[in-house]
Amino acid sequence: MDAKPPRPRRAIVILVMAALLITAIGVYFQTTATGTGGSFSSEVSALKSQVANLEQANSNLQSLLASETEPNSNSSLSAGSLYARYSASVVTIQSYELTTQNTFFGQLSSIESIQGSGFVVDYQNSTYVVTNNHVVSGTSNITVTFSDGNSYPASVKGTDQYRDLAVLTVSAPASEFHALNVLASTGAVIVGETVFAIGSPFGLSGSVTAGLVSQVGRTITESTNTQTTIPDVIQFSAAINPGNSGGPLIDSNGNVVGITTATASNSEGLGFAIPAGTLSRELPSLVSKGDYTLHPDLGLGSTTDMTYQLAEATGSNVTYGVLVESVVSGGPAGNAGIQGGTRTVTVEGQNYLVGGDIVVSINGVKVVDSDGLASYLEENTTAGQTVQLGVIRSSAYTNATVVLGAY
Repeated sequence: MDAKPPRPRRAIVILVMAALLITAIGVYFQTTATGTGGSFSSEVSALKSQVANLEQANSNLQSLLASETEPNSNSSLSAGSLYARYSASVVTIQSYELTTQNTFFGQLSSIESIQGSGFVVDYQNSTYVVTNNHVVSGTSNITVTFSDGNSYPASVKGTDQYRDLAVLTVSAPASEFHALNVLASTGAVIVGETVFAIGSPFGLSGSVTAGLVSQVGRTITESTNTQTTIPDVIQFSAAINPGNSGGPLIDSNGNVVGITTATASNSEGLGFAIPAGTLSRELPSLVSKGDYTLHPDLGLGSTTDMTYQLAEATGSNVTYGVLVESVVSGGPAGNAGIQGGTRTVTVEGQNYLVGGDIVVSINGVKVVDSDGLASYLEENTTAGQTVQLGVIRSSAYTNATVVLGAY
């Protein structure tokens, strides 16, 4: 026989109240009808006890109803509620770049308007605006426009071109700043969760789009940022366009999980965001020093991901990991004895330099591919730290101790 479904909490409380009320009435009629249930004072005491129980049950019921109807700060918000609560924290950034080009008549100069998005953060009781570095790099006359339409001049406080981050100070009254909460860990982002991008695509300020986190730990190359490779990036399905760059990617609880960028080359309609954990890690240095110089560097040159086909062609006994084709001379990996390739093979029309080490783990964590290796370094290490690499060399497993460099 199927189990009966549990009754709702409020129904149980109502039943308890009814039982208490019936009991109180029963006690009253029993004592008045028999006249032998005790003295009048004892009857009053019994009734007072029942009334007290009823009042307590009523108080519990009111608390229960309040908890079911009042919004919980930790519960998910609807798109409309989230936008109403947090859109005032998102700004539009305008700057100008002087460009020159060679023509038949000589060099011609022109001023190009650059537009992006940003959002307000709080650090040590001071407020700043965060955006992408490519929105403000090499520009002048930066202005920030808040959701109420008021615009103010801004200046660059700190930048990191390798993670496409910039922090601005804005000459605006305190009433304009409404800081967002930035998650400190990329690990808090869940694949499949709903996220919202707020920004100014094509200059349309205050626009919001929604989607899902498609994957984490991606590596992208930004075409507008000197082909910089950025690891540990969030991939999502919310539509973003030029002008969204630098705006917040927000989860259903109102937390910033990433900084959107609309400039990934060959993105095929997918959105990408620098993880909030990267911003949290770098913000103290960006504010105090104006840059961030602790990115961990293994000193690997060219690498490629292992595949079944590549393993077959090379006689390797592993089909995952990162094949080292070359190492940087005098770099961390080279100094640790990591070996690069020695011969070339062609697999499905592509040439590979093989015979080198295959990195299969770092600090005991399995390395599936280059994205996984780059994401582990970004999330768990800093320059100067010592790591243990597990490598396959000539079909045998060995360890290598590497002291990470910096860039």
